[in-house]
Amino acid sequence: SSKNLFAYKYYNKEEIILGKKMKDWLRFAVCYWHTFRGTGTDQFGGPTMIRPWETEAGSLENDIRRLRVAFKFMKKLGVDYWTFHDRDIATEQATLAETNNRLDEVVKEAKKLQEETGIKCLWGTANLFGNARYMNGAATNPEVSVFAYAAAQVKKAIEVTKELGGENYVFWGGREGYQSLLNTDIKTELSHYAIFLKMAVAYKKKIGFNGQFLIEPKPREPTKHQYDYDAATVLNFLRANGLYDDFKLNIEPNHTTLAGHEFEHDIVVAALDGKLGSIDSNNGDVMVGWDTDQFIMDLKKATSMLLVCLLYTSPSPRDQRGSRMPSSA
Repeated sequence: SSKNLFAYKYYNKEEIILGKKMKDWLRFAVCYWHTFRGTGTDQFGGPTMIRPWETEAGSLENDIRRLRVAFKFMKKLGVDYWTFHDRDIATEQATLAETNNRLDEVVKEAKKLQEETGIKCLWGTANLFGNARYMNGAATNPEVSVFAYAAAQVKKAIEVTKELGGENYVFWGGREGYQSLLNTDIKTELSHYAIFLKMAVAYKKKIGFNGQFLIEPKPREPTKHQYDYDAATVLNFLRANGLYDDFKLNIEPNHTTLAGHEFEHDIVVAALDGKLGSIDSNNGDVMVGWDTDQFIMDLKKATSMLLVCLLYTSPSPRDQRGSRMPSSA
């Protein structure tokens, strides 16, 4: 009955549904990248989102100031979780050592803010797609030095996710794929990908990280074909490489529809195998053929997704980017 445009109309986190509180069925999280690192840039134009706290871009002070703004925002929303890429929260520096030192400083502040607000880390991940070194992949890159750099970056990202009490760690292989089969050895690249993930599993066990490893399927973009094409493809890859017991899936319905499936298809496929770990709850635009990460505006799609959540318990972050153009009355 609230007249507040920003108030929940149907979600009451303390209400009991089928023996469980809504907040336990739907563990909403703010995804740091779209919410605080998105600028409104697209293929045809530069940034349209001017953030008042971005006054010293790239500095440690700015990284920490942005983080404080984010936690203030999340506290006002009343969400219990947040998620991040390593390069979202800490600006990459000239060397890996310097970058890791910067990340450590920002993580100290993040841990302090988590303790002050009670907001928890749902999952962390490494950005293995933004830097030019990953143009031809990270784990599947033909250059061994890039593979090694990516492994070192994931090692550190797992460490800081553990430090922040992360409940999961996500692998999204946005550049693990190919643009052309003429210069691609798929068998070798998939073998390298499996080796990479096995190294991560071994390190997780070595440091005692108890969080769940998740893989996020996507059929394409930025590569023409991504090896983590859809839920069935990923599950088959995990079985074939002895990794099935170590991973669950993080499903993004916008990715599912890009693969030519129904909105909720991959959620059901993952759930039937007991491998539904998390849902990035967004959708694309039927008039645009790429990953737009928009708010779910279709009640049928939202209801279908929530029905699966009722049948199979799963955390549900909101991975949605802000609109490039502000709304107007």
